[in-house]
Amino acid sequence: MMDSPKIMELPKFLDSRGNLSFIEQDTHIPFKIRRTYWLYDVPGGECRGGHAYRENQEFIVALSGSFDVVLDDGQNKNVFTLNRSYYGLYVPKGLWREMENFSTNSLALVLSSTVYDANDYIRDYDEFLNMKKNGEI
Repeated sequence: MMDSPKIMELPKFLDSRGNLSFIEQDTHIPFKIRRTYWLYDVPGGECRGGHAYRENQEFIVALSGSFDVVLDDGQNKNVFTLNRSYYGLYVPKGLWREMENFSTNSLALVLSSTVYDANDYIRDYDEFLNMKKNGEI
């Protein structure tokens, strides 16, 4: 498992008929894919996320359009702009995550290391900060 976020370039095959990229677990991302979901039709000005995970890791790709992923470790915030379908952002567990600035018709693909578990989410920012301070995540 990696412990810091990282933009990773995916394979791309350029062709006059259209380009192709792909993701393979354990090759391009450092975890087994247990869940896949996507975000689309996000209204202008809306944010998604606003939580952290105790265990889940993610890999986020802008399949279409663009958006920003804001990652917060409790002390520093970093903004990662995703706008190419051959780049993905690895997000380790224990970071506060928000997604914002969605362009029209953007499509975000999210690959997760765990199945959905409501108990894995930390939805309160103050609780997140306390958990970070106490070394719980």
